[in-house]
Amino acid sequence: MDPLLSLGAGLLLLALWVRHKGLEYLLVHHRWVFVCLFLLPLSVLFDIYYQLRAWAVWRLHSAPRQHGQRVRHIQAQVQEWKNEGGKTYMCTGRPGWLTVSLRVGKYKKTHKNIVINLMDILEVDIERQVVRVEPLVTMGQLTAHLNPMGWTLPVVPELDDLTVGGLIMGTGIESSSHIYGLFQHTCLAYELVLADGSLVRCTPTENSDLFYAVPWSCGTLGFLVAAEIKIIPAKKYVKLHYKPVRGLEKICEKFTEESKKKGNNFVEGLVYSLEEAVIMTGVLTDEAEDGQINRIGNYYKPWFFKHVEKYLKANQTGIEYIPSRHYYHRHTRSIFWELQDIIPFGNNPVFRYLFGWMVPPKISLLKLTQGEAIRKLYEQHHVVQDMLVPVKSLEKSISTFHSDLNVYPLWLCPFILPNNPGMVHPKGDEMELYIDIGAYGEPKTKQFEAKASMRQMEKFVRNVHGFQMLYADCYMNREEFWDMFDGSLYHKLREQMNCKDAFPEVYDKICKAARH
Repeated sequence: MDPLLSLGAGLLLLALWVRHKGLEYLLVHHRWVFVCLFLLPLSVLFDIYYQLRAWAVWRLHSAPRQHGQRVRHIQAQVQEWKNEGGKTYMCTGRPGWLTVSLRVGKYKKTHKNIVINLMDILEVDIERQVVRVEPLVTMGQLTAHLNPMGWTLPVVPELDDLTVGGLIMGTGIESSSHIYGLFQHTCLAYELVLADGSLVRCTPTENSDLFYAVPWSCGTLGFLVAAEIKIIPAKKYVKLHYKPVRGLEKICEKFTEESKKKGNNFVEGLVYSLEEAVIMTGVLTDEAEDGQINRIGNYYKPWFFKHVEKYLKANQTGIEYIPSRHYYHRHTRSIFWELQDIIPFGNNPVFRYLFGWMVPPKISLLKLTQGEAIRKLYEQHHVVQDMLVPVKSLEKSISTFHSDLNVYPLWLCPFILPNNPGMVHPKGDEMELYIDIGAYGEPKTKQFEAKASMRQMEKFVRNVHGFQMLYADCYMNREEFWDMFDGSLYHKLREQMNCKDAFPEVYDKICKAARH
């Protein structure tokens, strides 16, 4: 039979089956069909468009010239809001489905949407070792631009589509954070349009209160229009050491020990069960041993977390040299391990070789097409959470994650938390080592109930003086939220800068009632 005729017959049968079962049935029970046939090709087109646009903008040097004009347009929109009487709060006009957070904010429908079309790299200053960027620049865009120049960011949060604005107004972390801190701690200056329409620049020494209050504020103090971020020299490879560890106590001891070693450029742990983990430490290098280079970012390669698991199953250590940019985005293709629930056969060698070049689907497109049935299913039977806890509470925290959620793998990422002003800092007077515990997947504990279980988890995190990343579902009430976070500087500036009538409070943007 002619191949085209066979393909047509197959598509016809598929269409008849979808019509019989219904589109909602397909999206809930066989979502991979829709993802593979539609979302993967669309994601490729998205990537091609944005890559070509970024290349053209940089080659034509148009971004710096247009930046001032775009900022003035934002100021004009704020002035228009003021002239209309400021009857509603303001928020960015970026559609909620475009964000990496798995939820969409309801407030977009009722607030004044300010269009912010700022997605370009403005300047790379080698002498000062600073890159100046607009807020919608992504991590993938930055590493693709900086790495060929011999530079990189000190902290490169995992997923390609994470934006600078989201990582500043929310937060960001990477396996180098035990040296450099969170993403916000690598930023040197912010430029914002305030509630009165003025443009202000803030640094640790200029408008310092605002500089320290901006991170974690989720756009409730002003509109971020540019940021200056520290850059450091890049090297070709990451020499990565894999170490399987068994026994919870030994896992925590080894992970803490490696996290305190400044000689490790990178430290990361994947916990595959309560008693099994692989701890990885990496060192930047320009030299690699023959036969030990693993270009893990190539589309046909196994998903990284599955590759790591081989060392655990074989109960052996290992050393590999991974190209730096491949390492920075090692979890992107599988969206950590979330893609296995969407495309169950996605790590199959046949699928990887034939279609791996289209992976991953855009998180934004997954959100846009998920529908109410999938949204409710994910809300009740799926967890995506990052909890930041002091290293001294690591063992107790993993045990609590196991009893309350039983989701594996767990992601462990250490970071140093300085005692700076703002919403997030240690309880004491000195910097402290914290661990990000990431849980992404379907809870296997029998008594799991989304609201009750997560409230119990949030209470535990508050009790150990930890923090919850604000992109995730938050079930805390207002009092509990401000018990977890320090709102003293934030509320002071909200009062001083007349933000109370211009922007909602951060809690009202991130609480469960504000998202769907």
